[in-house]
Amino acid sequence: MSKPRFIPLPDFRSYPAAEMVARADAFQADMRRRRTVRDFSPAPVPREVIEHCLRAAGSAPSGANLQPWHFVVVSDPDIKRQIREAAEEQERAFYGGKAPAEWLEALAPLGTDAEKPYLERASYLIVIFERRHDFTPEGRKLKHYYTKESVGIATGILITALHQAGLATLTHTPNPMGFLNRILDRPASEKPFLILVVGLPASQARVPDIVKRELEDIATFR
Repeated sequence: MSKPRFIPLPDFRSYPAAEMVARADAFQADMRRRRTVRDFSPAPVPREVIEHCLRAAGSAPSGANLQPWHFVVVSDPDIKRQIREAAEEQERAFYGGKAPAEWLEALAPLGTDAEKPYLERASYLIVIFERRHDFTPEGRKLKHYYTKESVGIATGILITALHQAGLATLTHTPNPMGFLNRILDRPASEKPFLILVVGLPASQARVPDIVKRELEDIATFR
């Protein structure tokens, strides 16, 4: 086992208390503008924007720093069509009887159904995979730890980065998602985590009239 190597904490910035409050308040106000969008414009988005946001996602903490994620960025129209067709097949089964009534009731305020045109219309689909293990150069299997937690954190950072860049997103999780390995030629050691739909909102985009819970409903200070 190799001896750990440590370096001085790089580039950390601290702020006076008043500035910390102001920065935290400005950030939360901006993030509360974020909405899940289902009406996307086909307008192009520079690939460089996506690359920067993925680098931000890749900075996420992870179990043992094993970074158990892989992001497949899809802009090819034919591949997007294949993903849409496969996803809608699963969604038709879901809405056609697979989903319990209480789940459909919970989804009703969002107005969702089995049709997913945004999977073709949006500029990008970022398919996020959970890498459950790797192999060492010698061929030994290397297990990853806390993969779901790690990939979830990275996904949250990615969604935040895309919002900060001025893009809209939608998380989509058809069930099951094994078709993504086949379409995107990913190994069996990677498990699809979710499809992140990314692009600019359509000019006529509409969103459900919903509200987020207030602080006292989501947090307890002891």
